[in-house]
Amino acid sequence: MGPVTDDATTIMVVDDHPMWRDGVSRDLESAGFQVVATADSVAAAATRAQATQPQVVLMDMQLPDGNGADATARVLEVAPQANVLVLSASSERDDVLQAVKAGACGYLVKSASATELLDAVNATAQGQAVFTPGLAGLVLGEYRRMASEPTPVGAEPTPSLTPRELEVLRLVAKGLSAKQIGRRLDVSHRTVENHVQATLRKLQLSNRIELTRYAIEHELD
Repeated sequence: MGPVTDDATTIMVVDDHPMWRDGVSRDLESAGFQVVATADSVAAAATRAQATQPQVVLMDMQLPDGNGADATARVLEVAPQANVLVLSASSERDDVLQAVKAGACGYLVKSASATELLDAVNATAQGQAVFTPGLAGLVLGEYRRMASEPTPVGAEPTPSLTPRELEVLRLVAKGLSAKQIGRRLDVSHRTVENHVQATLRKLQLSNRIELTRYAIEHELD
């Protein structure tokens, strides 16, 4: 058990592999975080998030009763202040995009080192977007797809990204860090992170609009 303090960041770990879940929990507590809950399914994640109100949720993508996108949506319904960081195998990146649309703050591959994991959890706890090159490329492609589709009559248009947001997204997709992008664009790394956050917010908004359109078209409203 590590040096957990009263103001330690509280975390829930969601994964259906006990050895991995327990190992990550130990690493987090050794680093001073407080693991307040673990869960092995979508249903358990929702129940325990409601009971413990964690600040950060580490979310596996493959669960026995659904995926990380389902679990992210359920967790944020009952613990809206939580910041969700998705942990995924690279082959699941399309699913990860859905988790981001459901409200996840970012994405980390499960092959990441312990240091990378702790850095990502720290960033997530502070409300920053953990935005890897793989996810940035996906978001860029999804945005282009949405922007190229005609907007149905009466529907809200897809929110547009600013030229700077698109530029930042392209540079993240190339593998540059926020500090490297900041130096290239002559802005602070915090400004770069703000652009990334704005991009995520806009895509989440567009997803809600798409859901609304679906409900109206299928008379579910």
